[in-house]
Amino acid sequence: MSKKLDYPVADIRHYLEPGPVVLVTSRWQDETDVMTLGWHTVMEFTPSLVGCIIASSNHSFELIRSSRECVINIPTVEMIDTVVDIGNCSGAEVDKFSRFGLTTSAASKVSAPLIDDCFVNLECKLYDDCLIDTYNYFIFEVVKAHAAAGPKHPQTVHYTGDGEFMAAGKHLSRRGRFVTQNL
Repeated sequence: MSKKLDYPVADIRHYLEPGPVVLVTSRWQDETDVMTLGWHTVMEFTPSLVGCIIASSNHSFELIRSSRECVINIPTVEMIDTVVDIGNCSGAEVDKFSRFGLTTSAASKVSAPLIDDCFVNLECKLYDDCLIDTYNYFIFEVVKAHAAAGPKHPQTVHYTGDGEFMAAGKHLSRRGRFVTQNL
């Protein structure tokens, strides 16, 4: 291994991003929005909890805070330009669903729409709001999940900072070596 150099701590996300970039849909009263989100993490298996950082300056923040629900939609690499463009404009100024030609359908457990163009949709309800005021950290429970039958291992998009992304790589299975299922 080569010699390691000091690295700016503000840039660690280049190496430690938590997972695929997602599109979060929300609805409150007569307003609907979609936002691009990269800061999320699985927190628990049962109940199925996901933590998300949503900046208070984001138009979706108040919609989600008020409705206490959302849908986390997981796009594939084929949607990267749409994902970036959604993140580069505000729902306060434009109807992103119409502008980007997103196909939606009704969710069964929440009022926010599912994005049919995404291969996974996770209907979420706010589980714990204790960290919203301090950290803009929402803790959601996934109450219903939808996944396309194929492909089995779709390529997802991962943000590494500074406008750079990477696609999920080759799938590796180690089921024969795996002892515990809770990792």
